[in-house]
Amino acid sequence: MAIGAKLLDRLLKRTVRVGRLELTYPDGRTITYGQRTACPVRVRIDNARWLGRVVLNPELRVGEAYMEGVLMPRGRSIYDLLDLVWINFYGEDHKGQNRLPVRLLRTMQSSNPPSRARQNVAHHYDLGDPLYRLFLDDDMQYSCAYFDRPDMSLDEAQIAKKEHIARKLLIQPGHRVLDIGSGWGGLALDLARRGAADVLGITLSSEQLTTARRRAVEQGVSDRVHFELIDYRALDGRFDRIVSVGMLEHVGPRHYAEYFAQIARFLADDGVALIHTIGRTTPPGVTNPWIDKYIFPGGYIPALSEIMQHVEKYRLQVLDIEVLRLHYAETLRAWRKRFLDNADKAAELYDERFVRMWDFYLSGSELSFRHGDHAVFQLQLGRRQDAAPLTRDYMYGSPSPNAASQAERSVKQAV
Repeated sequence: MAIGAKLLDRLLKRTVRVGRLELTYPDGRTITYGQRTACPVRVRIDNARWLGRVVLNPELRVGEAYMEGVLMPRGRSIYDLLDLVWINFYGEDHKGQNRLPVRLLRTMQSSNPPSRARQNVAHHYDLGDPLYRLFLDDDMQYSCAYFDRPDMSLDEAQIAKKEHIARKLLIQPGHRVLDIGSGWGGLALDLARRGAADVLGITLSSEQLTTARRRAVEQGVSDRVHFELIDYRALDGRFDRIVSVGMLEHVGPRHYAEYFAQIARFLADDGVALIHTIGRTTPPGVTNPWIDKYIFPGGYIPALSEIMQHVEKYRLQVLDIEVLRLHYAETLRAWRKRFLDNADKAAELYDERFVRMWDFYLSGSELSFRHGDHAVFQLQLGRRQDAAPLTRDYMYGSPSPNAASQAERSVKQAV
């Protein structure tokens, strides 16, 4: 047995305890790991040179081997393999890590100045609308949906997400709203329909900007909803409401001070901001190297502790924090199903390697929420403690008369 095969064999024998893995090596031998009574996940590796690569850097090389067609499941999906990997390699017995290398790597990954930020955004979001239409909902919401019923469709859950955010923003007629990281414009357009007098959406994606502006014209609200290609650090102005969905993940820890300084500077004295971001439920970590290289260069998932120090520094009041735990796992499951249902169309747009890359991305991302340490945080922030009602009644379902009157009183008091 070659050295790479020996190292991989030793690693798998030591680590795989739950489930069953049947791995066929390049020389044709098949070795079983884990529980022999379990339903097997069968995988083959066709190139001996990749064995050592996988052992030395599995977080990068497993994804690359699948993309290149070197590592392939047999009769199962890459999701099944990654599910087994998550349980055995990242379970409770494997959560300890050396904090010094984590801090060093985090510092190296977190630089995201304006010039690099635009390049990083283009890498992912400028792939073209035809790709995203293959798996997103009709409104092109590319962030965590809100499943307030287990039987919800993806489209229904994305509508519920926008409703949930609008309630937390306490949108009133005449409000001026800033949407930082406005995507294809769906949320900004929705807030305008709810009565906001003026909505400004800013993005760094030229593809998304074109679509958002076209949608505003088509819906007859281009006089009230405006979209600009601009970095949040270059913006000026004051707003009654600020919303930022799926943006903080692209800021980077070294720039959190700039981000929250701008939120504090933009927000009116009686204003409300809603920050919706993927977060980690562990101490600060590092971005997965495969994700950083192929999917979201410059991206970083923050711990709540990393966010709060800057919220406190700029004297923003925390009005509410909600943790959406498995909502994104369900969102990603729906996206992956739609993507695979349209895999032939994705291959026509790009190629089979791209299809495998996105299958790996969507599968691994879902499992990071289902088994891993990822969740979604929604932070409701203000300058004043009375910027929002004292109870959460207004956030859920049809608000009761008491909740509605309380919200109205709060807004009037703030004015």
